[in-house]
Amino acid sequence: MRRFRLPFRSAARGLRVRLVVAFLLAAAFGALLTAGLTFHRARAAILDRAEETAVADLRTQLDSLAPDLTLPPTPEDLRGLTRQIDQAGGARAWHASASYRGGEPVTASPGTPPVPDELRRAVEDSGRAVHQRTEHDGRPWLALGMPVAYTDDSGDTGTGTDAGTGTDADAQADTDTSADAGSLSGLIVYAAFPLDDDRADIDALVTAAEAGAVPALALALVPALFAARSVLRPVRRLRHGAERIAAGELDTRLDAPGRDELADLTRSFNTMAETLERDAAELRRLEAGARRFAADVAHELRTPLAAMAAVTEVLDEDAASGVLPADTEDAVRLISEEVRALARTVEDLMEVSRFDAKAAPVHREDVDLRTLVTKTLQLRGWAHDGRVRADLPEPAPVRVDPRRIDVVLGNLVANALHHGRPPVTVTVRVRGDRVRVTVTDRGPGIPDEALPYVFDRFYKADAARPRSGGSGLGLAIAQENAALNDGTLTAANHPDGGAVFTLTLPSAASSPGTT
Repeated sequence: MRRFRLPFRSAARGLRVRLVVAFLLAAAFGALLTAGLTFHRARAAILDRAEETAVADLRTQLDSLAPDLTLPPTPEDLRGLTRQIDQAGGARAWHASASYRGGEPVTASPGTPPVPDELRRAVEDSGRAVHQRTEHDGRPWLALGMPVAYTDDSGDTGTGTDAGTGTDADAQADTDTSADAGSLSGLIVYAAFPLDDDRADIDALVTAAEAGAVPALALALVPALFAARSVLRPVRRLRHGAERIAAGELDTRLDAPGRDELADLTRSFNTMAETLERDAAELRRLEAGARRFAADVAHELRTPLAAMAAVTEVLDEDAASGVLPADTEDAVRLISEEVRALARTVEDLMEVSRFDAKAAPVHREDVDLRTLVTKTLQLRGWAHDGRVRADLPEPAPVRVDPRRIDVVLGNLVANALHHGRPPVTVTVRVRGDRVRVTVTDRGPGIPDEALPYVFDRFYKADAARPRSGGSGLGLAIAQENAALNDGTLTAANHPDGGAVFTLTLPSAASSPGTT
């Protein structure tokens, strides 16, 4: 099943997008961290200031009101004291209450929040001023507890120690100073007031932080794009350089300004390209030398082999006439076979050298592939010996070089007879605009490890028997001839056993003109 990739997905995975996103995430994280720390410190400063001011105000009021209170006080005395504290609170909107020697707090205002139990216990146990932040009716409140102590031997009263620093849901007492437990009068005054103004200040901080986050990210986008561009420019140059080298331009070199990692990578790329160019030139030189050597050797052997072939023909006639001794007759036949095999190898080498030099001529004609198959089998004596069968049910018009297709078919059938077992079947089928010829034998097939190499020059599947009747060039020449006729040649194994070679050619309607 073919998969299609959407362009935006590949763009989303691009290095530029990832760099920009990473830069923005880092900027956002830094902005959030800075805003969070700033908010935490500002919030703590606002609350600490409110607590310290409230404790100082309550102490001032008690210092002026507590000396007039008669001990032990009655509930009315306590109620009057709290009323005076509420009235003196002004804009702070005190809600005061008072208790004497552990009694229930008495208040003059019906809307006074209840005194938290933790606050009462903390004040009673420590004998110090304590404050605590609480929630009441969905609003934040600051609750204070301050003990009143005797200030002199005459029985006058005054406030206890300085207030401590309160935290949310925790009552804390000041530990800097302490009152003598014996000087406490037993009177404890509690006061609470809402922190609406302070919460408004804190909310304003949050709003300001949120309002500044978007511009900060927008401003961070500019250096992010600049950083991505500066990083991707050398990467893009490296990609273009790699594409040019892949296209064969081995002389590609890139400028490597700077001393950073990307510059080092560019210099390494140039070193690699230089090495590749040098090695490729050396390989081309060696390959050209090997081809020239093979062509020269084949050319030099051609003339003496022709003379040797003429001599062996005469000797073959003498051997056939019976005038030679038996041992000499066997030797003559052996020499004749080796000379003919050597001559075929030389001809194959000459043909391969023409392929390498791109000098192999191609003369195309409009023919019926069935006719080519029939002539190939007849010329080699395979049409009537029963070892080769032809399955040619329908016309198969092609435009090819008949001589080269004859070489392909002859090499395939000879290979099937030599390495497989008869009967060998040659089948021609038309499939759309392609004509397919298959040559199938009944042998053991091609070993799986040898399949990728059957068309290599001088390759033989059985390494233990390098000496055989073939030169190892037949299938390679067949593939080259198929390619010259715009065809393909493949090898496989039949499920029921035997090797299957398939020659695929374009039909006459889709073939190019004569070369």
